[in-house]
Amino acid sequence: MNWFKNILIYRFTPDADFSEQHLENALLTKPFVPCGRQELKRQGWVSPSSFSDSPVFVSNGMYLVSLLQEERILPASVIKDELQVKVSKIEQDEARKVYRKEKDQLKDEIILELLPRAFSKRSATRALIMPQLGWIFVDAGSFKRAEDLLNSLREVLGTLKVKPLTVNQAPASVLSLWVQDEDQISTGFAVEDECELRDTSAEGGVIRVKGQNLFSDEIRAHLATDMQVTRLALTWQDQLSFMIYSDLSLHRLKLTDQYHEQLQQDSPEDEKAFFDAQLNQMGLELSNLMPSLIASFGGEPESP
Repeated sequence: MNWFKNILIYRFTPDADFSEQHLENALLTKPFVPCGRQELKRQGWVSPSSFSDSPVFVSNGMYLVSLLQEERILPASVIKDELQVKVSKIEQDEARKVYRKEKDQLKDEIILELLPRAFSKRSATRALIMPQLGWIFVDAGSFKRAEDLLNSLREVLGTLKVKPLTVNQAPASVLSLWVQDEDQISTGFAVEDECELRDTSAEGGVIRVKGQNLFSDEIRAHLATDMQVTRLALTWQDQLSFMIYSDLSLHRLKLTDQYHEQLQQDSPEDEKAFFDAQLNQMGLELSNLMPSLIASFGGEPESP
């Protein structure tokens, strides 16, 4: 199993009847089916592993699921060119102007004509559900992609109580403080050599820094104005490295080289056992990371 590259973090309150069987039965009601000849887009649930047909892989109370999306690729430039040809022909043959409403109808006809010949692109979005700890981690680079998965999950389950992780202190303010003063960095975290600084004033300028000492006078001079750290490369416990954004999403998540080599030495040869071990290790690291991450930003707001 490949580790998640990105982590969008959601708090999850499972219903009383949430279980492996309940989840599997729900996902089986909407399996992935490829796009029909006249369809632009389709999505559905598939097995997250190569050795099972089940839409859920379960290990130690964790549930791994995968939503597969297929989308027909119709370049806008191709549609535009085809539309222009049709419009020009009508205006020339019938000596009249084609207005917006008719253009929209022609555009729809062109799309239907081109769809059967269009290439398709498939992409999978995975999620790790940890009901006992109240987490759902989605491997997505954007919240829109994550919300697509959660909405599909809510659709098959009937209800899904989730909300993005929120904290008491503004992440950008905390990250800026870490770069301004090394002594303020939370225990277990180390600042690496990459960040993004964003101007909080009306101009909204952005400076991206890579391969430099972030504790330099130059960086601190920027922070002394109206700039804040909105992205910061971190290492945690010499085991995980990632870029954290000010919206608390984690990107480019990976094991440190040393820790990866250590785990590889102990990895099983059987495919299913290896997959299970990888999932367990990822779940363990994330469940250990979350309390430290949350504490660094002042904890979570109390429930009303």
